[in-house]
Amino acid sequence: QVQLAESGGGLVQAGDSLRLSCVASVASGRTFRSYAMGWFRQAPGKEREFVAGISNWSGTRTYYHDSVKGRFTISRDNAKNTVYLQIHSLKPEDTAVYYCAAETAATPALSRSAYDYWGQGTQVTVSS
Repeated sequence: QVQLAESGGGLVQAGDSLRLSCVASVASGRTFRSYAMGWFRQAPGKEREFVAGISNWSGTRTYYHDSVKGRFTISRDNAKNTVYLQIHSLKPEDTAVYYCAAETAATPALSRSAYDYWGQGTQVTVSS
């Protein structure tokens, strides 16, 4: 069992930067580092979409949606049971609820159905 808690969202202006955090509480028997992690977002009236993912253990492999490449960076700190999403040059179209998710796998999937655990989300609102 994994519980995820996101933080770091807020109301920002276009061009600003944000760092989202997701802290995991992992039941005994497993470790945070064994999970691939993903960040998704859901804008009003739209489906939840993959934005970034990171492989398990040392997180040497990262994946990004084409629309965010070059602006979003995913990373993980296994000592803190935390995955981060650094966002630069925010745009109004980045406005959404951002969710982190954990998958019992080595490589993060692009499909949300593959993920086993989800956080409650953190709102990011970008004003123009």
